[in-house]
Amino acid sequence: MISLLAIAGLVFALDQLTKVWALARLSTAHPVVVVPDLVDLTLVLNPGVAFGIFSWLPVEWRWLVMVFSLAALVLLCSVALRIAPQGGWGSRLALGLVFGGAAGNLLDRARLGAVVDFVDLHWRQYHWPAFNVADSAITVGVILLAAELALSRPPRERPHA
Repeated sequence: MISLLAIAGLVFALDQLTKVWALARLSTAHPVVVVPDLVDLTLVLNPGVAFGIFSWLPVEWRWLVMVFSLAALVLLCSVALRIAPQGGWGSRLALGLVFGGAAGNLLDRARLGAVVDFVDLHWRQYHWPAFNVADSAITVGVILLAAELALSRPPRERPHA
């Protein structure tokens, strides 16, 4: 569990540091081009959940998003307590990434009422929803967990003698 918590703590710290930087240096009106026609940095405050889902909710109902986020974090803790002890390094890494990212975004919601996003991937007129370090960690963690589940073999049953 120590390695899982260390990974989560590292992701959380990196996420929060990059968000502090983004809030201090970026604006919604002036994107900073990193890779022309592909990657910009621009400030987006996302009051919804992933990809802006539920961002249309009126302010007085946004507490639902916070409750949903907190419930997801509690569920993740429950899963981590079951998987991490018998899981290998891959499952601890995956759970640490997801847990650290979820905690980072939850802190944003509690502190600002929205998640700070700032990475804008685009090609021509097509834009991927803006994201942050926490979102990236959650995505990679979920992919690693799914791969581990898909590639793991169930234990063989021994024939009774």
